[in-house]
Amino acid sequence: MAATENRSEILRAKLNLETSKIAWKELQRFFANGTALAVSADLDLVEVAFQMSEDNVAQIQQWAAASKLGKVSDEQAGEWLVGDVSVWAVVVSPWVLVQPIRQIH
Repeated sequence: MAATENRSEILRAKLNLETSKIAWKELQRFFANGTALAVSADLDLVEVAFQMSEDNVAQIQQWAAASKLGKVSDEQAGEWLVGDVSVWAVVVSPWVLVQPIRQIH
């Protein structure tokens, strides 16, 4: 059990290091080929990436059913492009997970 927990912690740390802030316009080719997935701002992007890398279908389906994870819509992509928005992104091949950067007021 400890080996599994350690492996999970290492994978989460790796995903965290691979997460970066990037301009949405730089991700247009992923949107165009349907591999950009939007992650709700109230979810932990690294945890979503981890669950996807572990192929946790039940959790992924739960997020999808709650509209917290899904393909970036044409409307959203357009808004982000016009607004020159930056997003957090991480790759879980073949997907690129993107999450709007929270604005702190």
